[in-house]
Amino acid sequence: MSPIRLVREHKRALIERHARPDDLSGLVQCVNTLLPFAALWIAAVFSAGISLWLTAAVTLLIVPFLVRVFVLMHECGHGSLFRRGRLNQAAGFVLGVITGMPQYVWSRHHAYHHSTNGNWAKYRGPFIVATTDEYAAMGAGARRYYRLYRRLWVLPLHAFIYVLVMPRYTWLKGSAALLWHLLQGKKAAAFRTRYWSTPLQYRHMTGNNLVLLGAWAAMSLAVGPALFFAVYVASVSVAMAIGIVLFTVQHNFRHSYASGDEGWDYDVAAIEGTSFLVLPRWLNWFSANIAYHHVHHLSARIPNYRLARCHDDSSDLPFNPTFTRGAARLPSLWRCAFTNTLAPGFSSLRSVGVKATTIAFSGTSTFFSPPLYCTVRTRSLPMLVTLATLALVILLSGRRSQS
Repeated sequence: MSPIRLVREHKRALIERHARPDDLSGLVQCVNTLLPFAALWIAAVFSAGISLWLTAAVTLLIVPFLVRVFVLMHECGHGSLFRRGRLNQAAGFVLGVITGMPQYVWSRHHAYHHSTNGNWAKYRGPFIVATTDEYAAMGAGARRYYRLYRRLWVLPLHAFIYVLVMPRYTWLKGSAALLWHLLQGKKAAAFRTRYWSTPLQYRHMTGNNLVLLGAWAAMSLAVGPALFFAVYVASVSVAMAIGIVLFTVQHNFRHSYASGDEGWDYDVAAIEGTSFLVLPRWLNWFSANIAYHHVHHLSARIPNYRLARCHDDSSDLPFNPTFTRGAARLPSLWRCAFTNTLAPGFSSLRSVGVKATTIAFSGTSTFFSPPLYCTVRTRSLPMLVTLATLALVILLSGRRSQS
């Protein structure tokens, strides 16, 4: 029996066994995330009167909890955190306000990623990764921009724009266009925009933005705008930058699956085009087990608290990954093994006409090798120091402006 046929035969049994969301488990995950998150925010406010260095340190502690909040929000969009749909909708809305992202609209876009994973004719990820041929065809200026745009130190800026700026901008611009449309005496049903597809999406965008802007105003009045926005912008930008790194390494690695419309296969894309990140247990907790991404793409209905068990149950299947470790030497606490999900006998990038993927992020002069994870891992500690310094500078500037 071929490997892909074997996976397909076992896939249904795995889904039936593990795609069982539980309301109590979902509630526990929300509580054990939001309570420490709120406590850290209180600590950040009080620490400002003691030491700004302490505030910067607490701000960094908020970051991993925000990563977890975003992944739980993502899971609500799949309808897999809770068993009941209304609980997924309510929790997703609240978590979306915390992260700054209109959850319902984002989840519709994310569903498109799942339905087109590995189909480069339709979707190549948020950074539109280039093939080596496309990169070779670029001019010198385009290559410099491509490299700069994907450097790790630029990621917090990307995240800031992606999460905090664009959802407000698209809502305001679309709302202004809708208002002008109505003032011209035209019917709302005839209005079209690229910023939302249905009236329901617009209502969710409006609700998210109104609640979020109200929360910004309330927090600014309560603790002061400088302190609030310094901690808020720094923590959200860094957390979402980490999310971008996670998403990218989960789908861009050597010989990851890529196809055009012709011959594209959902299951092969999940098996060959999705990585498995072997992380320490504490990092799996903060990332809500999103490292088991190969299982997540086989069925997004499997909740995060069942992904590891499903992975263990499928250890005898051909998509069980083979570990590959980078050459970077870091303290064991930071060391991670990145695993691709190539199965023998399946088509790779080369066999579908794509020579290789261009590395999405890099701090070195090469953009084709070594694999992405080596760059990410060797730059983790300097990146944290840089971001902590950035947070402190923001706080100092804010305090000077208040005085």
